[in-house]
Amino acid sequence: MAPSSRPDARAAFPADLPHAVAHWPLDPAVAFLNHGSFGACPRPVLAAQQRWRDRMEQEPVRFLSRELPGLLAQARRALGAFIGAEADDLAFLPNATSGVNTVLRSLGLAPGDEILVSDHGYNACINAARHAAGRAGARVVVAQVPFPLEAPERVVEAVLDHVTPATRLAVLDHVTSPTGLVFPIDGLVRALATRGIDTLVDGAHAPGMLPLDLAALGAAYYTGNCHKWLCAPKGAAFLHVRRDRQAGIRPLVISHGANAVLDGQSRFRAEFDWTGTDDPSAYLVVPDALRFLETLLPGGWPALMARNRAAALAARDLLAGTLGIEAPAPDTMIGALASVPLPPGEARPGTRRDTLQSALMDGFGVEVPVMLWPQAPARLLRVSCQIYNRREQYDRLAGALRSVLLAR
Repeated sequence: MAPSSRPDARAAFPADLPHAVAHWPLDPAVAFLNHGSFGACPRPVLAAQQRWRDRMEQEPVRFLSRELPGLLAQARRALGAFIGAEADDLAFLPNATSGVNTVLRSLGLAPGDEILVSDHGYNACINAARHAAGRAGARVVVAQVPFPLEAPERVVEAVLDHVTPATRLAVLDHVTSPTGLVFPIDGLVRALATRGIDTLVDGAHAPGMLPLDLAALGAAYYTGNCHKWLCAPKGAAFLHVRRDRQAGIRPLVISHGANAVLDGQSRFRAEFDWTGTDDPSAYLVVPDALRFLETLLPGGWPALMARNRAAALAARDLLAGTLGIEAPAPDTMIGALASVPLPPGEARPGTRRDTLQSALMDGFGVEVPVMLWPQAPARLLRVSCQIYNRREQYDRLAGALRSVLLAR
């Protein structure tokens, strides 16, 4: 396994912050160490969302027909300033999986084309790539990236080794879901671009976990969630499309924007801003979430990202020590998620859930994912670190693993 960049000492947990914990309506009896799956929304942000809903219901026609375009533009500007993107290059979507599907369904793949993914990719998005490829007579090529991993350069090598003249698009994670690694996405995008290949970055976990500058990154497509590390309500995400690729990207739902009078706006803007009646409050409250989390630490967002990363490194070292293994990847590849390999296990029949996950929750009140990766019986345990988590919760997980796993 990969050596840690701190060979002589384990990372220290940051101090608990009771004032921050109080803002989240999480069950106090549960050690919620799975922020990475669906996020968790603080009370002030939920209250702001309810205010938007109340305003909408006071006069729905006025709100949805006349006010909403301007309100969405304001929200896009706030988000764009945070992630380094022009507001008009962003479209709100309910989740990053929708963003991946949007691009894949728009591309017009031809027989013989290849979509390149990695085996660290999110299962739903790999399924979307296979579906799009199958409809067109194309195929999906899976680059196998080692884990444990010695250096980020191994990721670039593994991906580029699978590029062929038929590669039409690479769909790559910024932060991998099963293995919790920060991929060297800048280097990957640049290397693929020199070969004439566009990249669709699945950045589901990146906004709010890592500093972003999408304009500098230059990827053709980037999709990310706002309901994870930005702590916006469920159903808030975005798709960023580089200006020279926008004409070819259509929303999953074709609606009035397809033949609307543009009046100075782009077709991309007209189509994505209205796909039918829905509750837009999760999008509109993104600026509220950005402002609220900025206030939780004196150093604002940079301090919050640094604190969550420090907790992830400490949690990983604690779990690796409990399991008697070395850190499976360099510290530089850790954000606010960390995964450790477990001894082989078994899933419940007909499910993807390992029996250990249920044992940890049912017996110890620890909510943490145990994932079969890359395939059964190999499996990983992944911890998430957000400001509301406490040292006691990670200690509880380590003790539970000793009781359930190491006692066998």
